[in-house]
Amino acid sequence: MAINITNFLRVSDHIATSGQPSADDFRQIAELGYTSVINLALSTASNAIEHEGDVVTGHGMSYVHIPVRFDRPQVSQFELFAAVLRQQAGSRVWVHCAMNMRVSAFMYLYHTVKQDWPESRARELLLQVWEPDPVWADFIEQVLQSRNEAANTGN
Repeated sequence: MAINITNFLRVSDHIATSGQPSADDFRQIAELGYTSVINLALSTASNAIEHEGDVVTGHGMSYVHIPVRFDRPQVSQFELFAAVLRQQAGSRVWVHCAMNMRVSAFMYLYHTVKQDWPESRARELLLQVWEPDPVWADFIEQVLQSRNEAANTGN
């Protein structure tokens, strides 16, 4: 089954990411065996689907919405995202936002901070979608720095 969703990226057997799927795409996502959808876009995005949670759960998948402002991502949002993704371990999870930019940055951080992937491997996936702008580059650095500070204090 061909997937024709903006910036689709198959990260692993269990995780796929993309820009905003259409209502019909969610049917296909469920048919592909994904059991959960995490949405990082704002519900006011120009390409958002009205009542997306209802559409997703109508196809038998769980739905988590963590709205992340593109101009102001928060470390607490990343931590919530990481906790949700850890909770979904072993499940097939589809993660999206408007264009897969927020998601690719969060996945980069998840892989480097929470999964101990080599930075170069995680960056390769990030760069398949975009080169983070200054806001997101600063955010990434902030999360990495907080991880290093926690490691140095033994937390």
